[in-house]
Amino acid sequence: MQLRTLRKHVHGGGVKAHRGLSYLGKSKRPRLDVFLPENAGRKPLPVVVWVHGGAWISGCKENVAPYLEILAGQGYAVVGVGYSISPEANYPQAVTELNSALAYLRENAGQFHLDPERIVLAGDSAGAQLAAQLGLIITDPEYARSTGVVPAAAPGHLRGMLLFCGVYDLKTMARLRGPLGWGFRTALWAYTGSKDWSSTPAAEHMSIVDHVGPDFPPTFISGGNADYLTEQQSKPLADTLEELGVHVVRRFWPKNHKPGLGHEYQFKLQLTDARLALADTLNFLDAVTAGRAADPRPVKQLQAAA
Repeated sequence: MQLRTLRKHVHGGGVKAHRGLSYLGKSKRPRLDVFLPENAGRKPLPVVVWVHGGAWISGCKENVAPYLEILAGQGYAVVGVGYSISPEANYPQAVTELNSALAYLRENAGQFHLDPERIVLAGDSAGAQLAAQLGLIITDPEYARSTGVVPAAAPGHLRGMLLFCGVYDLKTMARLRGPLGWGFRTALWAYTGSKDWSSTPAAEHMSIVDHVGPDFPPTFISGGNADYLTEQQSKPLADTLEELGVHVVRRFWPKNHKPGLGHEYQFKLQLTDARLALADTLNFLDAVTAGRAADPRPVKQLQAAA
């Protein structure tokens, strides 16, 4: 991700940042950042909790900070959560840390003027998988028990999910060959702590598409047409959720769309399609945090119909 290019799209002023907050007590790492609109007053704000990507072995919250500032400038409390990456930490440490971050935010909601009953979980790439897994832990008691994580929020507190360019079906990924398959297998070896990662309980838990049910929150799901993961991961999850009756907003493009939109396209705001996806994202957030069903039509269609 080109941070400098993304930073150009952040308007000066208007957002107040609380950086480097330790959500695990006295531990130095990991930490989280809270971005708040400067003119929000003391009214409790809906909260977007964003989990960064990096194949579970890299990345940091600073990589997505400019994008989170853009969202905060639209009237949201937006949180970038750092978490321990592999191989220093193995599954399920990242998931338990993210759950602890959620507990910290709820416990300190008054300090930052957060509404603890209007939370949206969000993530990109591996962060989308982690966010979706935390969403499952919150909304499915049986799944929570199987993962050994006690949810830090109730199902009614979780208003929606934002999932970009994620991995949700590890069985499909296990069949990958070539450099992409090698990289994925190496990352999962580090994350699960086992070379035979595909047969571990971690891999079974991480395959979100096998566990989602009708109580999964309303979901905005997107991926670029030039991203391999879109056809193999994002679209199948969107299809599964829709079949279950979950409200889904899909943002995909035809395979021949130009320019080709690759992995993490949403951060490339120099592209018209990324800016339109941002507008769609904000429409979704406005709706679900207000307790409404998000309009599934893209911004371009809504503008044409107006």
